[in-house]
Amino acid sequence: MTETRPNAVVLDTSVFTNPHVSEIFGADTSSAVDTFVGLARQVEERIEFFMPPSVLSELHHFTDQDRLPADLELVIRLRAPKRHEITVPGGFLYELIDDIRSRMDRGLRVAEKAVRDVQPKSVDKTISWLRDRYRSALRTGLLDSSEDLDVILLALELNAAVASADQGLVGWAEKVGLRLMPPDRLRGLLDHLIAEKDKS
Repeated sequence: MTETRPNAVVLDTSVFTNPHVSEIFGADTSSAVDTFVGLARQVEERIEFFMPPSVLSELHHFTDQDRLPADLELVIRLRAPKRHEITVPGGFLYELIDDIRSRMDRGLRVAEKAVRDVQPKSVDKTISWLRDRYRSALRTGLLDSSEDLDVILLALELNAAVASADQGLVGWAEKVGLRLMPPDRLRGLLDHLIAEKDKS
């Protein structure tokens, strides 16, 4: 069951926490959320913002709850996706399983190389190398958390855009045909809507 909310955006944690893009809204996670809520508050009659509760819980790992705006939940609607009612294309599941299997194989090859190359005096260096390469092989570009999946499912349910800087989430959102709203475009849209409002 899907709703049609063409002016809705589902927010991912990375909009506020990814160090490469979070400065679009603020110097740290708390100020980024505060700035975003202040801007979104001014345009709430034009655009709706949603966030799964699991994503808000994840956000609490990056900043204390008491440092978030008191009206955050009035501006950003907390809503869990109806996980048992949403249908997902079979092709999506096949690609996800194939991607996971491929990543496991790449991770195994990384581990094999580390074992072959290890020298008694360089064990710590080899372990560090292995961790970096293994993490890259298994996680970069992967839909790797229930929070990411909640964002995709809620956006599917609402027929909403996805705002995220997480390349794994963005890639999988594209696969199911969701509209994307990168953080810089999101900031530009908010500024544009506020400027229009100020003119009228």
